[in-house]
Amino acid sequence: MDLNYTPEELAFQTEIRDFMAANLPARISDKVRHHKNLTKEDHDEWHAILAKPGYLTGHWPKEFGGLGWNAVERSIFDEEMSLACGPRIVPFGLNMLAPVLMAFGSKEQQDHYLPRIVDGTDWWCQGYSEPGSGSDLASLKMSAVRDGDHYILNGQKTWTTMGQYANKIFCLVRTNNEGKKQEGISFILVDMDTPGVEVRPIILLEGTHEVNEVWFTDVRVPAENLVGEQDKGWTYAKYLLVHERSGIAGVGMAMAGLAHLKDIAAKQVKDGKSLMEDPYFAARVAEVDVDLAAMRTTNLRVTQAENDGGPAGAETSMLKIKGTVIRQTINDLTRRALGPYAMPFVSEALDAGYNEEPIGPDYANPVAADYFNHRKTSIYGGSNEIQREIISKTMMGL
Repeated sequence: MDLNYTPEELAFQTEIRDFMAANLPARISDKVRHHKNLTKEDHDEWHAILAKPGYLTGHWPKEFGGLGWNAVERSIFDEEMSLACGPRIVPFGLNMLAPVLMAFGSKEQQDHYLPRIVDGTDWWCQGYSEPGSGSDLASLKMSAVRDGDHYILNGQKTWTTMGQYANKIFCLVRTNNEGKKQEGISFILVDMDTPGVEVRPIILLEGTHEVNEVWFTDVRVPAENLVGEQDKGWTYAKYLLVHERSGIAGVGMAMAGLAHLKDIAAKQVKDGKSLMEDPYFAARVAEVDVDLAAMRTTNLRVTQAENDGGPAGAETSMLKIKGTVIRQTINDLTRRALGPYAMPFVSEALDAGYNEEPIGPDYANPVAADYFNHRKTSIYGGSNEIQREIISKTMMGL
């Protein structure tokens, strides 16, 4: 695989870089650069900016209104957006539900939901995990019972990211208790405004409201909201998780995080030498740099294989494992670079407009919060332990 960009790819890189420079609002990029909390309005504004030239759905197939970007173009876009400090694109509708609808949804579902994802009418969240069903997702218990032209839903979902903003949720539900547990699961779309749906906030360790519990009590959902066939939802869930795990690798975000780490380390000066001149610390940063370069290459190889029609399987598990480990290592090294300034933090300092007495330098404010928050990345999307089992079974026959 040739790792050098072609003239066409270099031109595309310049196009995206110029677009970011001209169209990414400084107010929003400053929040991302300084790790401040983004509002729903910030996400909506960036969503609309990217939608105008088609970049929001550049990775979608052309038959569904996308630009049909190949693997290299997708990688270039993600990297340039991250390096420009653009907000992460909220993935639930665009990168998770949309591919499932394209592959398994009805024509009516595609025609109705895909345009609403693009224009921002619908903000989706994911209803997979339950209090007793996380890594062992097939053990989920939330029920959906057919009642004429509707399903009646009862149960609970948890760790629902950005559910407080969403007006729609796609859920895995149990429609059959017989046979293997994977064979009785269905995939269904739910309007969050339906009577019986209740969203309860979960406040995380660093003080942010990012995730939620969602409760369903006798929620009536039209049967036409079932995606694909009843009891076949496990197939659709696995398809979605492949896309999610590729995204969790977060090559662009890791590149931005590594640049931030190097910048902070260069500012820590003792006896006339920066921390980046310390041989031990520099060696640890170099190790992460090499790992990230290798993961970037692997990510290109895997996405290119997908574009060529090959199956995406255990390779995405490799990316998920390595990507989360790299990001956690970057967070850890950033924390170490700051020393005692990384320990105390005030959650309100992550909100725009905070002007109280600072604790340490401004760039230290988010480091502890990021460190704590990103511990979850090795768990969600299927824990790294489960991913290692997938690799051993799929690729090594164990």
